[in-house]
Amino acid sequence: MRLRVIDFGLVPALRSQAVYHGLAKLIDEDSDPILSLASPETPYVCVGRHQEVNKEVDEAFCAAHNLPVYRRRVGGGAVYLDHNQLFTHFIYPRKKAPEFAKNLYPLFIEPVVRTYRDFGVEASYRPVNDIHVNGRKIGGTGAASIGDATLMVGSFMYDFDTETMSKCLKVPSEKFRDKLRQTLNDYMTTMVKELGIPPARSDLIENFLGHCHDVLGVDPEFDQPTAAELAAIAEAEAELADPEFIHLKGKKLVDMGVKISASTHLTESAFKAPGGMIRVHLLGTNNKVGDLMISGDFTCLPHEGVDQLSEALKGTELSQDALATAAGKAISDLGIEMPGIEPNDIATAIMMAAQPAE
Repeated sequence: MRLRVIDFGLVPALRSQAVYHGLAKLIDEDSDPILSLASPETPYVCVGRHQEVNKEVDEAFCAAHNLPVYRRRVGGGAVYLDHNQLFTHFIYPRKKAPEFAKNLYPLFIEPVVRTYRDFGVEASYRPVNDIHVNGRKIGGTGAASIGDATLMVGSFMYDFDTETMSKCLKVPSEKFRDKLRQTLNDYMTTMVKELGIPPARSDLIENFLGHCHDVLGVDPEFDQPTAAELAAIAEAEAELADPEFIHLKGKKLVDMGVKISASTHLTESAFKAPGGMIRVHLLGTNNKVGDLMISGDFTCLPHEGVDQLSEALKGTELSQDALATAAGKAISDLGIEMPGIEPNDIATAIMMAAQPAE
C-alpha cells in the first residue's frame, strides 16, 4: 500500500495544525493513506479537543507574549509548541486503519520508537499513548476521526522549552508554577538532552520512513499537496482560528450557569484516570444529573462522543452504580472509544462533583 508523504517543512503556527485537519477532510475509502510532516515557524499553545481553555491556559500570559492559543480536533492536553518539534500526522482511510483506537497507539508509535533507538535514544512505548526514555516522557500521541479519516498524530522531540510551558498553563499559585517547571524538567526528555547533538532532520525522516515501511507494510513516496488539499487546509485554518471553536467548552459553561436556581447546584471536579484527566461540570437537580459537561485531556472517538455521553447521562441518579451502568450503556450504544477510561472512571468524576470535598 502506498503511503503519500507530504513534507510541509517549516510553516506558520496555525498551518502546522491545519495541514492534517484539511487533508483528513478529503480522505475517502479509496484514498492512499498520508503521512504529513511539519514544524511551526513560531511558537503557540494548543489545547486538546475536549479541554476548556480557561481552565488549562494562562490566557493573560499568552496574550502578553504574543502566543496564540488554538484548539485541535485531537484529544490530549494543552501544550506549548515551537520549531523544536517535528510533527507526524498519519491520516488513513478508516477502513485501512486498525478498527479500535486502543490498537492505533502501539502500531503507529512503533516506527517512532524504532527511529529514536536507531539514533541512540532508548525509547519505549508506554500505554496508553506515550513514549518514554528510562521513565522520562519524550512524546505523546493522539488519535481522532475526521470525516472518513482516522488520524494518529505525534512528534519527534528535538528540544522543549519547559520554562515557557510552565508559564503558559493555568496554575493556582506561583509556588505551584515553580513546582510544575521543576516537574517538567525532571519528567520530560528530548533528543538534545539524550544525545547532545540530535540527528539532522533529513536523516531522521529517512530512517523513520524505513520503519514505517517495515511496521505498517506501506511504501512511502514523497508527494506534493494537490490544489484541492491546499484549499481544504486554508479552510481548516479559518475554522481552527474561529474564537467560538477555540472557546467551545467555555460557551457551554455559560449556558449551564444560566440554569442555576434555588433547587439546583453547579459543581465541578477533576479525576485522573489512566487515559487522562476527566473534568466534570455538573448541574445537579434533585439528586439527578440535570446537565453535564465532560472535558479533559483524554482521547475520545468520535470527537462528538463526549457531548453525546454527557447528554445520555442527563436524568441519571447521582450514585456510583447508576452512573457507571448508564455510562457503560451509552458508550456501547453510541460506539464511543475512550482508551484508558472506563465507565466507572466517568462515574467517579461525576460523583466527585456531586459530593465535593469540604
